Amino acid sequence: MKTTIKMLFRIPIVLMAILSPLHLSAQKVVELSLEESIRYALENNVDAKNAQLETLIAKATVIERRSQGLPQINGNVDFTYNAAIPVVFFPNEGPFADPNSELDVVPLRFGVPLTSTVAVQATQMIFDGSYFVGLQAAKTYKMLTEYDRLKSEIDVKERVKKAYLSVLINDQRRQLIEANLNRLESLLTETNALFEAGFVEKIDVSRIKVQRNNIKTELDKIIAATAISVELLKIQIGLPSDHFIYLTQTLDELNDLTDIQSLMELEGSRRVELDQIRTNIDLVKLDLKNNTVQYIPRLSAFATYQRNAAAQQFGTLMENERWFTGAFIGGSLSIPIFDGLSKSARIQQNRVQIKQLENQERFIQDNIQLEKFQSRVNLKNSLAALEVQAENMELAKEVFRMARIKYEEGVGSNLEVVEADSALKEAETNYFTALYDALIAKVDLEKALGIL
Repeated sequence: MKTTIKMLFRIPIVLMAILSPLHLSAQKVVELSLEESIRYALENNVDAKNAQLETLIAKATVIERRSQGLPQINGNVDFTYNAAIPVVFFPNEGPFADPNSELDVVPLRFGVPLTSTVAVQATQMIFDGSYFVGLQAAKTYKMLTEYDRLKSEIDVKERVKKAYLSVLINDQRRQLIEANLNRLESLLTETNALFEAGFVEKIDVSRIKVQRNNIKTELDKIIAATAISVELLKIQIGLPSDHFIYLTQTLDELNDLTDIQSLMELEGSRRVELDQIRTNIDLVKLDLKNNTVQYIPRLSAFATYQRNAAAQQFGTLMENERWFTGAFIGGSLSIPIFDGLSKSARIQQNRVQIKQLENQERFIQDNIQLEKFQSRVNLKNSLAALEVQAENMELAKEVFRMARIKYEEGVGSNLEVVEADSALKEAETNYFTALYDALIAKVDLEKALGIL
C-alpha cells in the first residue's frame, strides 16, 4: 500500500485553520487515496483485525478437534509415603490366630512405608461417531468465520467510503463558504465607500454586516464539522490520532456518475449474508447428526506400561532390584442404553432450529431484493435532485451577478444583492447536500448488489 509521509506544507488550508502550528509540527502526515484508505482500513481497522484473528482461532479449532482422533499418551510418576499403614482385619482363628489376644479379630498391617510408580499410558479411539461429525463441524465453523471476515470487510469498506466522502464534501462546502465570505467582504468594502460618499444609507451597510457575520458563524461550524469527519475517518481506517490525513483525491475525481446506468441494470453477485446463514444451517445439521450418533456405541483401546517399587527407607527406594514391571492392554466399549430421553430432546431442538434458520434465509433473500430495489430508487431520485440543485445553483449565481451589476450601476438596491447572496448560499448548500446523498446512494447500491 502506498502510504507515505509528506511535508507539512502540503496540508490543506481547512485543517491548518483547525489545528494550531504546534499541533501540526507534532503530527505525521499520511497521504491516502480512497482505495489506499480502504486497504489501510482492512489491515488496521479493529473490526477487520478481529475478524482475521477469528479465522486463526477457527483454524486452531480444526487442529484441536483432529488431535482427538490421534493417540493420547500420558506419563505419570507417583511417590507415596505411608505415614500409617492401613490395618486389615482377619478372624482370630486359623493361620492368623493370636492366642494372646482376647479379640475375635486380628489387626494386621499389609504394606510398606515407601512406594513409587512410573507409568506410561496410551489410549486410542477406534470408533466414535461424534468425532467425525465434530471434525466436519470444525471445518464448517472455519468456513463461517471466513464469511464473517468477508462481511466485516464489506462493512469496513462501506464506512470508509462514506467517511472519506464526508470529509471531501465538508471541505468543499468550507471552500464555498469562504468564497461567499470573501464576496461579502468585498461587497461590504464597496458599500462602506458608497456610504461615506453619501450614496447609500447606513442600513445598507448593516444588512451586509449581518449577512457577513452569519457567514462567519457558518464557517466556524463547517470547520468543526470537517475536523469531526476527519477524526471519524481516522477511526474507521485505524489510523492513530496523532497522524494527519492528506486526502489525495478530490470530490471531482470521485464524482464520476457516468457508470450509473450500467450499475442500475446490474443484477449483482451472491451476498455473503446468504453464505453466512447457509453455513449456520449446516452447523445445526451437523449438531443434529452429532446428537443422533450418540446412540451408537463407542470403542477405544488402551495400553499401560509401568514400573513399581517399594522400600522401608527412602535411601533404598531407588535400588534397581526393587523395581518391577507391569503392563496392561485392553479395550473399552461404551454402549448407550437410556439417558432419560435427553438426546431425543436435543434432536427435536435441532430440527426446530433448522426450520428457524431456513425461515431466516428466506427473509434475508427477500430483504436483499428489497435493498436492491430501494437502493436503485434512492439513487435515481438522488440523481434527479442533484440535477435540479445543480441548475438552481447556476441560476442563483447568475441572479447574484446581475443583482450586483445593477447595484453597482445604481439601478438596483442593496437589499436585492443581500437576498441574492443568501439565495446563492442556500442553493450551494442544497447542491452539496444532494451530491453527498447521490454518492452515498451509489455506495448503498454497490453494497446491495454485493460488489462493494
